[in-house]
Amino acid sequence: MRDGLTAVLTRFGHRVVQAVADAPALAGAVEAHKPDIVVTDVRMPPTQTDDGLRAAIALRERDPGLPVLVLSQYIEAASAGELLDSTDARAVGYLLKDRVIDVAEFADAVRRVAEGGTVIDPEVVRHLLGRRRDPLDRLTPREREVLSLMAQGHSNSAIAQELTVSSAAVGKHINSILAKLDLPPDADAHRRVLAVLAFLRA
Repeated sequence: MRDGLTAVLTRFGHRVVQAVADAPALAGAVEAHKPDIVVTDVRMPPTQTDDGLRAAIALRERDPGLPVLVLSQYIEAASAGELLDSTDARAVGYLLKDRVIDVAEFADAVRRVAEGGTVIDPEVVRHLLGRRRDPLDRLTPREREVLSLMAQGHSNSAIAQELTVSSAAVGKHINSILAKLDLPPDADAHRRVLAVLAFLRA
C-alpha cells in the first residue's frame, strides 16, 4: 500500500520525503522533514489499532496547520469525528482506502487537503447523514445533498456543477443549512467546517 501511494503521489507531481511503517516513525519523519501534508493509515503498528489516527491527532495538536489525510479500511465514523473534532478541522481529510483506486480523485483530495480544505469520504458522509436525525432532520433532501458535498470538500461552484444548479442557488442552500444548524455569522469561525462537524460529532 505504501509503495502504491508513493507511486500515485509521485505521478501527480508530489515528492514523497519518507514512507514509514509505524506511528513512532511517522512522528519522527514529520519532525525531520516538516512536510506540506501527511498521509497516514488509521491502523498502524505497534498495536495495529488506531495508532495512525492517534499520531495524526497528536501531530495536529503540535502543529494545527499541518495538513493531514487519514486513510481507513472501513467506515469508522467515530474516528472521522474524533479527527475533525480534535483540532481546527481545516486541512484535514478522512478517506476509505478504496478511494485510492481512482487515482485522479485521490490526487484531487490530497490537493484540497494540502490547500486547507476538509475532505470526508462520501461513504462516511452518507453513513453519518443516514444516522444523525437531530439537528439534520430540519434539512430538506436538497440541503442534505449540498451538506454532503460540502463535507467532501467541494467549493460552491463544484457543488453547483454536480447538482446542475446555479452558484446562487447553492449559496441560498448553504445559508439555509447554516441557519437551520444554528450557525449565525461569526467572523472568527469557519461556518462550513462547523456545519460538517454538526453531524460528525458523537
